[in-house]
Amino acid sequence: MALVFRSIDEEQPGPKLAGLFAEYWPAYHKWWAQEGYSARPTYRECLRALQKHMPEILPLYEEVVELVGGSDSQARFLSFYCPPKYLSGCSQAVWRGKTPFLVRNYDYHPKTFDAAVLKTHWDGRGVIGMSDGVLGLLDGINDSGLTVSLTFGGRREVGDGFGVPLILRYVLQTCETTEQAVDCLCRIPCHMSYNVTLLDAKYNYSTVYLAPDRHPQISNVPVATNHQGHVEWSKHARFTATVERERFLLNRLNQHPESEKRFIDAFLRPPLYSTAFNSGFGTLYTAVYRPAAKQLQLVWPGMCWDLSLDNFKESARYVHLPTRELHAEL
Repeated sequence: MALVFRSIDEEQPGPKLAGLFAEYWPAYHKWWAQEGYSARPTYRECLRALQKHMPEILPLYEEVVELVGGSDSQARFLSFYCPPKYLSGCSQAVWRGKTPFLVRNYDYHPKTFDAAVLKTHWDGRGVIGMSDGVLGLLDGINDSGLTVSLTFGGRREVGDGFGVPLILRYVLQTCETTEQAVDCLCRIPCHMSYNVTLLDAKYNYSTVYLAPDRHPQISNVPVATNHQGHVEWSKHARFTATVERERFLLNRLNQHPESEKRFIDAFLRPPLYSTAFNSGFGTLYTAVYRPAAKQLQLVWPGMCWDLSLDNFKESARYVHLPTRELHAEL
């Protein structure tokens, strides 16, 4: 199994972004409309939600909607408001050595993944991040050195709120510090449970446990996997080994502190690295975000790719994903 990862540099929304959206829109639309159009909020409801909770990015949203075609379904999809539910794995941690960084594994299905790193300068803010749905981000860093990353929170509850990738984009577009980002995360409703880890240029870090049915919880634990303090969905926890991964990372950070290279390499091996691709929980990439250098390093077994706000070149990387016999679906 192979994936092609691309780096795309486009300061303002334009033909490159439109081309990326056109390439993935059939898959986006199929996923978004899987329960029927009436299951999703109307365009007016989406617009009102954006106006209420993220008004700063409303002009950008409207610009991108027009750029990609401007249809009703495209506009509703790009709002990320009350999308269908989706699950992922993922592990992330803040390495607290001399120059701290955030490292994460993104575990998901390779057929529902943009595989594109975007460098943008929307509304005067430089951002590099892994695209999700064109407007959303799975992780990223901005020109203030603020870094953000997500993992699934391990709960089945679904409510009224935004898909977390747009929330991450909003945070990087409007915030410069972990404190500011935490404030944003605590006021914007999220439609499912996610753990969002933050690290800023002054090396302040925090993880916010988002949920649709309770107030956000703020944790100073430098590790997040797929539960929020304690396990609430046992089957998912067993399937993804979330507790085992958390303990492994905490042990690496606290009891057996090691060099940054050894710590990053640990993400390329079990129990952190997963090959359950067909079940939607395979490790598609490892990302290392360094606030001091405003740099992203993508890592796979035997290969790495360095990108930064000051040195970003458009290119592609061909990544071969290992396969094995997989667990049953959740």
